[in-house]
Amino acid sequence: MQRSHNRAVPGTGHVVVIGGGIAGLAAAHRLLGAGLRVTLLEATERLGGKLMTGEIAGTQVDLGAESVLARRPEAVALARDVGLGDRLQPPATAAASVWTRDALRPMPKGHVMGVPGDPAALGELLSPEGLARIAQERDLTPTPVGDDVAVGAYVADRLGREVVDRLVEPLLGGVYAGDAYRISMRAAVPQLFEAAREGGSLLDGVRRIQERAAARQQTGPVFQGIDGGIGTLPGAVADAVRAAGGEILTATPVLGLTRTAEGWDIRTEGRVIAVDGIVLAAPAWSASTLLAAESPVASAELAGVEYASMALVTMAFRRSDVATTTALEGRSGFLVPPVDGRTIKASTFSSHKWNWVADAAPDLFVLRTSVGRYGEEDHIHREDHELVDVSLSDLAEATGLAAKPVDTEVTRWTGGLPQYPVGHLSRVARIRDEVAKLPALRVCGAVYDGVGIPACIASAHRAADEIAAELGGGFGEEIIATSTLVTGTRSEAGQ
Repeated sequence: MQRSHNRAVPGTGHVVVIGGGIAGLAAAHRLLGAGLRVTLLEATERLGGKLMTGEIAGTQVDLGAESVLARRPEAVALARDVGLGDRLQPPATAAASVWTRDALRPMPKGHVMGVPGDPAALGELLSPEGLARIAQERDLTPTPVGDDVAVGAYVADRLGREVVDRLVEPLLGGVYAGDAYRISMRAAVPQLFEAAREGGSLLDGVRRIQERAAARQQTGPVFQGIDGGIGTLPGAVADAVRAAGGEILTATPVLGLTRTAEGWDIRTEGRVIAVDGIVLAAPAWSASTLLAAESPVASAELAGVEYASMALVTMAFRRSDVATTTALEGRSGFLVPPVDGRTIKASTFSSHKWNWVADAAPDLFVLRTSVGRYGEEDHIHREDHELVDVSLSDLAEATGLAAKPVDTEVTRWTGGLPQYPVGHLSRVARIRDEVAKLPALRVCGAVYDGVGIPACIASAHRAADEIAAELGGGFGEEIIATSTLVTGTRSEAGQ
């Protein structure tokens, strides 16, 4: 077996990044900026992870994540760094709805992940009984949260299950494909957790959150996309990595890691690479396998991370065929509460939401649905035509859409989203504590600091900065402090 000796002088050490999703690419980009030599190894033939573009009726569209949270700086800054700044684009409309109780109802404003500051905003979503239950909240005794608590359980205790079932659940489900009654409030909605720890009325706590946000005077769009698709970001980062001298190898699974007297040996098929440091940007199950020998405690913790699977059904219609479907007009899409018993959990009207999609295909109307939540793996195994048919059936009932698509594309994301149950941040802390015992090895990705793209990039920067400091690269304590601060400030939608 070939063995490559790639040791370098201090300050120019060789780091291997394992995993070519957006976190791994961002880590590689950051490490190169610190003056380190970088090789990125991706097991599959494609870079980008859950960011991917494809074609529908000859038009390029996102088949994975479609937007980034612009109120966090990391993703927008990275896009600008790699030459995509002039292609950043806010949604053309953000007028989303909730399909519940047999009608499309406007998404209320003034809430934190579905928890209202003003109950009157929920009037169309809730029944009179649900609104009456919210009115009792200030008379309730405090609900303890301890070290952590499930979002759904806490909000239901304070405001009633209807708020959770009709709004919190579909919003959290859109981010995590999870179950609000299992998802950690401390991990997924940290500002709400802090408000709960302050005690008193939850409604008043939400108002305090909103007042603090207003005091920060944040301007600009909340979300942004990229002309051509968010799925173009990984390719642009990869090009920047190569231009800076980094090496990227796809179809190169890592088979094992071994500590040596000088650093690490990384075993791939037919080759052992001797390196100084490692950034492990792989999913939990892969990271668990690779760390089994060198850090069995971290490996066991990672093995306990659960994932949800989902499918995206993208469809293109002739615009003339949907012209009379008035329920589509003026909307960016809708969410679907699980309590209503539908199959799809959301639909995005891409041709309304993104000007670049409408401009690229003016004669088409492109939309997509998502199917699958935590514990609903059976949908992922259905045939493509079945997922298309059930999506069309739900769309017809929700909007009156009767047209047939001219093209469809089903994209399955098996094990796509890590779950953040109660205690997740404690698990992450234990993993990082154990990994920190190993020389020049760090972990990053959606498992640790949030599933959104900015959070994944922040996680990557944190890992890269710590490795660079340990190996004597160009980033010092000031950069690490900044990275840790940014990583710790998650915003709405778990990003």
